[in-house]
Amino acid sequence: MYRKLNRETRVRKSILSGLTKTVILNGSVVTTEARAKEVRKFVDKLITYGKKGTLVARRNALAFVNNDKEVVDKIFNELAKNYENRNGGYTRIIKIKERNGDDALEVKLELV
Repeated sequence: MYRKLNRETRVRKSILSGLTKTVILNGSVVTTEARAKEVRKFVDKLITYGKKGTLVARRNALAFVNNDKEVVDKIFNELAKNYENRNGGYTRIIKIKERNGDDALEVKLELV
């Protein structure tokens, strides 16, 4: 099952893709807990694609991040080598605080 995040499909996919790119390029992102739990799935899947290193895996990664070659190069050249001896669990969620206004729990999603 997945979270709809109270968004239309195209908006939800755009949010998740953008957060995934940010985590991969910067190493971490601060967001709500529900979004972080959903983005974690995609980051782990992309790093697994990078560890496979095949052409099909590269194309699947490019399709998810909207042909952002900088992100895919970082996955396949840097992150795949860092995590080659690790079987999953490439991210961690650290709870920070409750956001003012709507009391949503903010967390930091970062690469291990």
